[in-house]
Amino acid sequence: MKAALMEKFRGPVSVTDVPDPDCPRDGVVVAVRACGVCRSDHHAWNGADPDVALPHVMGHEFAGDVIAVGPECHGFSVGDRVTAPFILGCGTCPDCRAGEATICNHQEVIGFTGWGAFAERIAIPRADFNLVRLPEAVSYVAAAGMGCRVTTAFRGAVDRGQLRAGEWLAVHGCGGVGLSAIMIGAALGAQIVAVDVNEAALDLARELGANAVVNAKGAGDVGAAVREVTGGGAHVSIEALGITETFDNSLRSLRKLGRHVQIGMPLGRHEVPSLPLLELVYSRQITLHGSRGMGANRFGALFGMAAGGRLDPGRLVTKTIALSELGSALEAMDSYRGAGVTVIDRLDQ
Repeated sequence: MKAALMEKFRGPVSVTDVPDPDCPRDGVVVAVRACGVCRSDHHAWNGADPDVALPHVMGHEFAGDVIAVGPECHGFSVGDRVTAPFILGCGTCPDCRAGEATICNHQEVIGFTGWGAFAERIAIPRADFNLVRLPEAVSYVAAAGMGCRVTTAFRGAVDRGQLRAGEWLAVHGCGGVGLSAIMIGAALGAQIVAVDVNEAALDLARELGANAVVNAKGAGDVGAAVREVTGGGAHVSIEALGITETFDNSLRSLRKLGRHVQIGMPLGRHEVPSLPLLELVYSRQITLHGSRGMGANRFGALFGMAAGGRLDPGRLVTKTIALSELGSALEAMDSYRGAGVTVIDRLDQ
């Protein structure tokens, strides 16, 4: 099969022939029809993710068709349209049995701990637990654009942040996951303020439901600007970049008893930020939540919002490319000037 093989960090990503994946006894092989290009792939390409070992095939936001089924997989058949969360749980540990596969001690991470979906085919183990059937109304491109961004944002805003109708949501960083959080917040009936340094991203945030925007480049005290817009501060604030400065801005954006949700992955110098514990956490009594991915068991609720016309994940996709264009797409992520989501929909080119 053809795959985009990375043999050097920050080097060319060449489309080449690699062996087809074996079908797990408890899993399936999926013919990939579309795969999103995510900021996390950029981290892997940069060599910032310790799970990635070269040579490597990245890609974790896939949708496609089942083409082979193992003898111990009973819930799926050849021809099923499917997707999967990027975190694959073991399905049997106490965390998985409690519906929390994203904290499974035995998890596999598509495109990081193993080869991913920037390829014509991918194998998914423990498919009865991890695989998700794709509704006919959701296209492959829309599902790939949804990928880890919409699912991660859904869990962060709904399950972790407990966002409710009428509350103010502040979103710091309007990349894929931030824009997804804005769409979900709007679907829930929240009021939303979007924060970014990119006017194109802020324009898209407005289109997707933001009531107000703050350009952090010229705002001075971003936390104060958000508190002014929201009449005292956001009830829920999402940090979607993994950057120390935006983490601090997010905390300072909250009103008393507010909830911060950390979705952005902090790497390098951003892993250990200073925390104004007395001023914010203790005195304002805010709470901090971590959020990473979403288990297969919660996809139904997300698809229900889409089926009800409250959410259209396809609106996030602003560009489709061939597999051979992956390297250029990753290089473009060195800056934060783009807006929306890029999806590979031609895996044979």
